[in-house]
Amino acid sequence: MSQIALITGVTSGIGEAAAELLVKNGYRVIITGRRKERLVAIGDKLKLQHNGRVHTLHFDVRDKSAVDEAILGLPEDMADIDILINNAGLASGFDPVQDGDAEDWDKMIDTNIKGLLYVTRRVVPGMIERKKGQIVNIGSIAGREVYPNGNVYCATKHAVDALTKSMRLDLLDKGIRVSQIAPGAVDTEFSVVRFHGDESRAEEVYKAYEPLHAADVAETILFAISRPPHVNINDIFVMPTAQASATAFHKDAEDTW
Repeated sequence: MSQIALITGVTSGIGEAAAELLVKNGYRVIITGRRKERLVAIGDKLKLQHNGRVHTLHFDVRDKSAVDEAILGLPEDMADIDILINNAGLASGFDPVQDGDAEDWDKMIDTNIKGLLYVTRRVVPGMIERKKGQIVNIGSIAGREVYPNGNVYCATKHAVDALTKSMRLDLLDKGIRVSQIAPGAVDTEFSVVRFHGDESRAEEVYKAYEPLHAADVAETILFAISRPPHVNINDIFVMPTAQASATAFHKDAEDTW
């Protein structure tokens, strides 16, 4: 029977692209997200277009009780999760630390770190019992280097990097693979959320060069999870050709790569 993958944060961007690609490739997929209407619409579309087994779970990863209730309530044929893709994450605000908004900080810490931990803690015991499984954490270039006004977001993605390495050690003798996919600039809703809905400001982030697209990251995820059981992809750091670091871009509308 095909493998079961649980993907968090499927209501847009990388999560949505990963769900579609995995369903197309025969995986049974559990999709999760906060925006119920959007989540259900994506689930219905995937079932209709690809005739795949898709199960929706509506919860916020920041709510530990909701995480536990949703995952423990999975139907029997979807309960033995083979692959966990911790994709849910966000940036909120873009201020120097002295001007930061504590609500933005809480949102990023609770989603990017605690949410990842809540979901992992609920899923991993089943993997240990079955002596197989894979965790894929979606990191970021912000987990490798910091940049002006990125302070707390960068800190949370550095934590994802550290947690990935720690999980690999903790689960080394359990038959569970642990991977991290860390992208550079990806054209998704990321910047709209970071700038609190200011779409014109968000558009500037991706102007005059071609960023990564959600599908590019989804293909990278598929590569990592489709290796033979004896192969673990520890870490993939994927960037647009036009990006050399968190702050170094070649921006020229006439160039296409």
